[in-house]
Amino acid sequence: VLRRGLLARLERRLGLAVLYARDIYEWRVQKAREMGVKIGKDCRLYSMEFSTEPYLVELGDHVVVGSGTQFITHDGGTWVFDDLDRLSESKNLYGKIRVGSNVFIGIGCIILCNVEIGDNCVIGAGSVVRNNIPPNSVAAGNPAKVLMKLSRYRTLVRTNERTMIHH
Repeated sequence: VLRRGLLARLERRLGLAVLYARDIYEWRVQKAREMGVKIGKDCRLYSMEFSTEPYLVELGDHVVVGSGTQFITHDGGTWVFDDLDRLSESKNLYGKIRVGSNVFIGIGCIILCNVEIGDNCVIGAGSVVRNNIPPNSVAAGNPAKVLMKLSRYRTLVRTNERTMIHH
């Protein structure tokens, strides 16, 4: 039984090595799933920073996560409260992060616990998302705020003469 388990782990690691050489994006998705992240179809991860509780992170279908983005599933700042002992032995508060489908999260974002990003959203580079972002929104900043609806962003991109489109 022990040999079978060891052989299964070795097989899995070899499979991931082959996948890494063939498709780095799918390899990242598989590694994140192994960590416990719930991930939909057709996702692309440029960051693997899913905090210490990756099982609290859920990504929908067709999500891009920019490099350097961090998903923070806990709030350790509560450690400073003297009276927290009666609430929690760990002195940390934990919360889920849910990202809907068809979402783009820019480079270097921080997504904090207890946040939901709706479907069809763009989160600007360097944003700190600490509140829910409604569906069909473009949000950016620290803290991230909704700047416009996705339909307005689409119009701006399509009508901007400086926009370069690469096929």
